[in-house]
Amino acid sequence: MKKKRLYLSMVILLTLSMILAACGNKEEGGEKPAKEGEEKPQFISILTGGTGGTYYPLGGSFAEIIKDETGIDANAETSGASAENMTTLKNGDAEIAFSQTDIASYAVEGKLMFENNKVDNVKAIATLYPETVQIVTTKESGITSVEDLKGKKVSVGAPGSGTVANAEQILEVHGMTFDDINKQDLSFDESTQGIQDGTIDAAFVTAGTPTGAVESLGATENVVIVPIEQDKIEAIIKKYPFYVKEEVPAGTYGLESAVTTVAVQAMLVASSDLSDEVVYNITKAIFENLDKVTHAKGKLIKVENALNGVGIEVHSGAQKYFDEKGIKAQ
Repeated sequence: MKKKRLYLSMVILLTLSMILAACGNKEEGGEKPAKEGEEKPQFISILTGGTGGTYYPLGGSFAEIIKDETGIDANAETSGASAENMTTLKNGDAEIAFSQTDIASYAVEGKLMFENNKVDNVKAIATLYPETVQIVTTKESGITSVEDLKGKKVSVGAPGSGTVANAEQILEVHGMTFDDINKQDLSFDESTQGIQDGTIDAAFVTAGTPTGAVESLGATENVVIVPIEQDKIEAIIKKYPFYVKEEVPAGTYGLESAVTTVAVQAMLVASSDLSDEVVYNITKAIFENLDKVTHAKGKLIKVENALNGVGIEVHSGAQKYFDEKGIKAQ
């Protein structure tokens, strides 16, 4: 009888142990949030743009810095740029991305191309540098003004990119729409190749200057950047305050003189699912190792300007770093 009771006691204890173990595993499986310091991902994706733009090489430099400084394996991935990047972050398929400030604002506010696809899980890390709107063509095209684009084959950027919105807004202040041009939806590389081949006449390229794809075109063609006149610049800034006046400097792409145009800003954004600790470490790594950024735009990225024109809520992890540095929006 004693043996039977002992046996039953052992069975009960074993059963209780199994139940407790299962409960423990269930908690470890994600039903309770992980503690700070346990949320560090092993890998993050940095969404950039096409290989001919500025985002991709910058993203490559950032990925290397993040790997070296935080131990997180990071990779720069090509994409359709700003608008596509915001949607990809919304879907949880990446962690960090480049975006134009205007596109990030549209996404968070649910406007324009995001009217039925509002993004509510993305926050800012920092603004980086001006994204110059360049209307690219050649001397041989005879195009010297925005109005000259009427009836021409013009690339307005890859579908879903911020460049498409920029093209539409610039045409708008000139009293034009996409119906006035033979619209082509091409990436930067495809656009400059099309100009070189003669299959299109001009292209909108919104990117940091110098832009790799346009530099490549300049190696074989006499590049022209179509200017935007001062009154039109004032009109577009009045209607769309996220624009600023900008110019493409003389000597860029072999230009004889500077060309006036407008720009938005490039920014880095993150999924709000990333912990404060991770975003803090990534922000610190980037801004304290800018000397390792090989692209020319790296010289324009300054921590004191990181909160200027952000336009959306800053991730609290990034904000912690800027607070430590005493950085405020100017």
